[in-house]
Amino acid sequence: MQRMRVRTLSLLIVACFVSALLGVWLGRRAFPVPATVSAPLNPARDELRLRTFASSAPTDFTSAAERVTPAVVSVASRLRTGLVESDVGTITTGSAVIISPDGYIATNNHVIEGARRVRITLQDRREFNARVIGVDESTDLALLKIAATDLPTVMFGNSDSLRVGEWVIAVGNPYSLNSTVTTGIVSAKGRSIDVLRPDDRIESFIQTDAAVNPGNSGGPLVNTAGELVGINTAIITNSGRHEGYAFAIPGNLARRVLNDLRDFGEVQRAVLGVWVQGINFAQARRLHLDAASGAVITDLTPGGPGVRAGLRVGDVMTAINGVAINSSPELQEQLSRYRPGQRVLLTLIREGRSRDLSVLLRDKRNRAGQLVSDRSDDVLHLLGFELRDLNEQELADHPRGGARVVSIFRHSPIAATNMTAGYTITTLNGTPVANLAALLRRLPEPGEEMIFGGTYDGYSGEYFYQLTH
Repeated sequence: MQRMRVRTLSLLIVACFVSALLGVWLGRRAFPVPATVSAPLNPARDELRLRTFASSAPTDFTSAAERVTPAVVSVASRLRTGLVESDVGTITTGSAVIISPDGYIATNNHVIEGARRVRITLQDRREFNARVIGVDESTDLALLKIAATDLPTVMFGNSDSLRVGEWVIAVGNPYSLNSTVTTGIVSAKGRSIDVLRPDDRIESFIQTDAAVNPGNSGGPLVNTAGELVGINTAIITNSGRHEGYAFAIPGNLARRVLNDLRDFGEVQRAVLGVWVQGINFAQARRLHLDAASGAVITDLTPGGPGVRAGLRVGDVMTAINGVAINSSPELQEQLSRYRPGQRVLLTLIREGRSRDLSVLLRDKRNRAGQLVSDRSDDVLHLLGFELRDLNEQELADHPRGGARVVSIFRHSPIAATNMTAGYTITTLNGTPVANLAALLRRLPEPGEEMIFGGTYDGYSGEYFYQLTH
């Protein structure tokens, strides 16, 4: 009997031990410990990674701040005070952000407007005189250049993916306090506050409650991954200081404008040739709309792109190339992504029915200028990018020639390769291409493989992109 009790007790102890081990194993299966990611993530999956966080999870901004602050610089503009040049004059200060290692810097137009000399101070306290490459009053953007290399930069993110309530970080030099980092959330998108002067102003601001004060203008607004999603531009205030209403130019719009200023010295802006206004509830009922969203056409330019495409007064535009349009500012922002000569698919509602119209965009002078060829729907547009020949400065860096990528269309075959604007194509399938015409001649037949080889300014080595035509 005693032996049976000892044996039973031993079995119970063993059973408890096994149960404990099993419980630990099941617990680990049910609640796995997150593994540290050592390999770099596929850039195409970054958006998914950033959008799958739990809203209640703790947020740490240190990595993003460390990534961004080295690329934020101080701008001092000495204004013109008369006809006589002198060192005496009013000095205004602001912020800016380095967007390429070879010295291109983005800021607001109003930060350097009227200046006869612009001085840049880097975070390491080096100082440079800056050259103004170009300005765009319609978006309040300016592109500067300093004679420096191997500079820290901020990479552009996708401002279209921002969601209201998402954390963002503003970096700048308010009240000459260099590299000040503040945080907030996205309060609204597509906001127009009538702060810009030009008649063709494009206001579709990102609104945030991050602390932005005088001196922050021109500094970056970044997401928690440290990617640039906006350029801080304006605040609404009664006191002259931060009151929780700050506004930034969307990063996608800024990138398009800055690329044009770099490549052409001005913005190649497309127009639709329409006057529009937002939709209220009464108009939505009168126009047989399901919701008060979109932009209704109130007038058209005679002979303009809209008239040529068959648009009418009273049409309600709801999307451009599949991107929803919920207000007049959003329509302006989307149009700013395109250039004269590009063709877009416009979705509209007419007499209660939805329809699509193809519109060939033109410039302010009603010209359909072409950057790639005489046809707007050529093979390069089908592939999803715009190209041009190299300018004199670029030919000095590429003596054998090449073709410059001006823009890449979203959701296109080229966009799927992760190629970005600013890429210089020097070879196609291993064969050098001297210019755009040579590249067009060497494009293979549909269904054949293409391998583009080329370089990016400020980055060493050659980059290759594979695509099946």
